[in-house]
Amino acid sequence: MNMQKEEKTNVMRLLDAKKIAHESYFFDCSSAPTGEEVAAILNKDARQVFKTLVTAGKSGAHYVFMVPVTGELDLKKAARAAGEKSVEMIKSKDLLPLTGYVHGGCSPIGMKKYFPTFIDLSAKSLKSIVFSAGRIGRQVELAPADLEKAVRITYADLALN
Repeated sequence: MNMQKEEKTNVMRLLDAKKIAHESYFFDCSSAPTGEEVAAILNKDARQVFKTLVTAGKSGAHYVFMVPVTGELDLKKAARAAGEKSVEMIKSKDLLPLTGYVHGGCSPIGMKKYFPTFIDLSAKSLKSIVFSAGRIGRQVELAPADLEKAVRITYADLALN
């Protein structure tokens, strides 16, 4: 997997339009790398690299959760944060029609529709976080406070301990 310069994604263009400082990363890959692989490719601490997960609550509402790639989303904590009795991951086949993103390229920024978005509390202590820029092989890095300028987020304890 080589680092390369590529065209910007919609996420990058939205960040540029809002004048939100960020770093963009591009790399070649034949399939979606794991979060740990992304951290290694970018030479970043894996605790700083976040995955974006989309869920459906018992009520039928959808929610977005961001957790470090080093952990997993605790569905009970996620449900509590969203005020739901329970939440479950949506099926991969439902991701594209719902969000406009594919599995491995899902970003909290620029979805077809806004869904309540929650990020693990661990992000608050980080200078910057890295997450998908909306396509496989594309990542952005920015300060958590700057992510708040792009999308409404709520901090919550979300990761499995």
